[in-house]
Amino acid sequence: MIQGVRRFHELDPEIKKRYYTRDLISGFFLVSNFDLYRSAAASWRDTMGCVAAPDLPPPEQLPDATRDILIEYSKQVKQLSKTILELLSEALGLEPNRLNQLGCGAGQLLLGHYYPACPEPEVTIGVTDHTDASFITILLQDQIGGLQVLHRNKWVDVQPRKGALVVNLGDLLQLVSNDKFISVSHRVVPKRIGPRISVACFLRPLIHKGDTDSPPVYGPIPELLSEENPPVYVEADVREFMRIHSSRGLDEPSPLQHFRV
Repeated sequence: MIQGVRRFHELDPEIKKRYYTRDLISGFFLVSNFDLYRSAAASWRDTMGCVAAPDLPPPEQLPDATRDILIEYSKQVKQLSKTILELLSEALGLEPNRLNQLGCGAGQLLLGHYYPACPEPEVTIGVTDHTDASFITILLQDQIGGLQVLHRNKWVDVQPRKGALVVNLGDLLQLVSNDKFISVSHRVVPKRIGPRISVACFLRPLIHKGDTDSPPVYGPIPELLSEENPPVYVEADVREFMRIHSSRGLDEPSPLQHFRV
C-alpha cells in the first residue's frame, strides 16, 4: 500500500490534476491542505484518498497506479476495524459488538499522505498538532518517521516498526466513552529525507452526501453512565459535529468543546 500511494503521488502532474478537488466525499480525490483557507499555515504534504466504507468508488474511478492495492487494503482494513472495535468495547466493560452495533466503523475515509523531503524542516510543519474527528484512525507508515504524540505535555516520537500499524483514538470515541478514552493529540514533523508516506483510515459515522434523512446522533453510551459517572457531553448530531470540524483550522480546538455539558 505504501508503494501504491507513492506511485500515485509521483505520477506526471498532468495525470494527477484530473483528480484534484476539494470535494472529499465524491469519488477518488487529490488535495493539498484540507484547511488551506482556514489554518494559519500550510502543511508540507499532499493527500490522495476516497471514501472506503460502506463502499469504494467504482474501480474505473480509481487511478491505475493504486487501484488493485487500494481495493485489497480497504478490504483488509474493514475486517481489522471490526476486531479493534470489539477489543475497545471489551475494554469499556461492554459487550464485544457494542461499538460495531453503534455504527462506529460504518463509514471509513482512506487517505494516502505524501510528505516530500523538506530542505528547511525547522521553519515548516508536516501536519500541525490536532486530534482526529473519528472514532479511531488506523495508520500505516513507512520507515522515515516524523509522527509524534503528546504525552504528559511532551512530544514523543512514534518510531516506525516494519509491519506494524498505529491506532489513534479519536474525538468521537472520547464522546461515546464519556471520557473513559481520550483522543490523542498528534502531529507530523517534516524531514530532510523523504518522501514520507503514510496511509490513514478514519472510522467515522456513515453520512451520505446530500442525504436529507436525520443524521446519526451520538452521546455517551448509557451503560457507562451512573450517578457517580454522569454524562459530560450532550448528544451530538454527527452532521453538525463534522461541520464544526470542517469549518476550523486543523490546529484549532476540537469540536468536542461544543458538546460538553
